[in-house]
Amino acid sequence: MTDEITARAGREFYTFDGRILEVFGSCPKRFHIRNTDLRVTGPDRKGRRTVEVVAGPPEAPATQHTWHLSAEEWQRAQGLEALLETVRAAIASARGHGA
Repeated sequence: MTDEITARAGREFYTFDGRILEVFGSCPKRFHIRNTDLRVTGPDRKGRRTVEVVAGPPEAPATQHTWHLSAEEWQRAQGLEALLETVRAAIASARGHGA
């Protein structure tokens, strides 16, 4: 992947260049795909979703970014679902190549 993907959800802006997921907002964070796990849960019965990005091994995470989105926020978050799917695929690919 050579193109940058961006998305906005609420007050935060997300960008992914194929290796680094960056979260810009009140507390900016960077996640490299070789040291990252991404989980999206939901929707629950009210349409809410939780997105969690964790850096470091699952048994001892170094940092994490968790956000909860209502059904309306998820719908308004332009490009977020595509960005998350791209990040998830990149993580799986990095793991598949012995990362």
